[in-house]
Amino acid sequence: MTKKDFIPKPYKSSLQQGEVTWESPSNIALVKYWGKLENQIPANPSISFTLDHCRTTTTLKFQKKQRTASNFDFELVFEGEKKESFRPKIQKFLERVEPYLPFLKDYSFTIETSNSFPHSSGIASSASGMSALALCFMSLEKQLDPEMDEEYFTRKSSFLARLGSGSACRSIEGELVVWGMHNSIYQSSDLYGVPFRDEVHENFKNYRDTILLVDKGEKQVSSTVGHDLMNDHPYAETRFRQAHDNLDKLKKIFRSGDLEEFIKVVESEALTLHAMMMTSQPYFLLMKPNTLAIINKIFRFREETGLHACFTLDAGANVHLLYPDNEAEQTLEFIENELKQYCQNSQYINDKVGSGAKKMA
Repeated sequence: MTKKDFIPKPYKSSLQQGEVTWESPSNIALVKYWGKLENQIPANPSISFTLDHCRTTTTLKFQKKQRTASNFDFELVFEGEKKESFRPKIQKFLERVEPYLPFLKDYSFTIETSNSFPHSSGIASSASGMSALALCFMSLEKQLDPEMDEEYFTRKSSFLARLGSGSACRSIEGELVVWGMHNSIYQSSDLYGVPFRDEVHENFKNYRDTILLVDKGEKQVSSTVGHDLMNDHPYAETRFRQAHDNLDKLKKIFRSGDLEEFIKVVESEALTLHAMMMTSQPYFLLMKPNTLAIINKIFRFREETGLHACFTLDAGANVHLLYPDNEAEQTLEFIENELKQYCQNSQYINDKVGSGAKKMA
């Protein structure tokens, strides 16, 4: 599909008012998206596990205006309180998606949203939040265009979510989602995420992710600023080639079930992301002492037990501990006994791989 495919024809139905609610999860990238081109196009492909428990729930209430205005009309309520600081991000999103949702200025909107996890703590709240909002707008459009089929609905939801937050396009579906053109990934696209359709070994089914909350505060550097640092980065082109190569490696790993090789790729990707931040201008050091302490504990745990827990990181201090479902008992004991002491207020979140967003009754 191209961008033009998402520009709708005149609607056959009309709608005065209503509301719709979606829950959408966060995701954790295994091959990282870092660096983007104009219009939220990724500089390299990525693949992620869709999470299950870390979710945003968004209700969109809409009322048709008496006459179409020149401005967007919306109110944002986050966890029960009006949140003016979110307005610029929503405004920008509406401006970007208006060519594909031409009804937006015809309605007044109230957006009520909440997270099941701490906001701005490195758990990709923009991914879950913008995907949930995109799905709400698509549900409104589907009422205006009742003949819309499910595949188009899903693709366009991912396409719109990407225009709010790049990684949000990977939260619509599960369990593994690819975003970005890659020669050996079927139907891969820079415009939206697609489920990974190749063979996946039983070892990677029901994978677990425990998020170790080293620092629950606001991120030191926003994702937008971080991505921009890849412009003119001395190692950017090498990094982009590495991402393609690692995606090819993961394809083979998912087929073979090789957990040792999975660990090598995933941990290398996490450290590469932080290496790019540390070698940019300006440079940022996002890991905290406790991040490094946890990583070293994980190394020792693997060596002593032969188990397959591994870490990955987003652009922050928190650690995602990934491990197979059949090793959960010993790994959770390790977290409780040795890792939680390095978390802020001893807090961590037990999550697992999920199947994507859900419309609520």
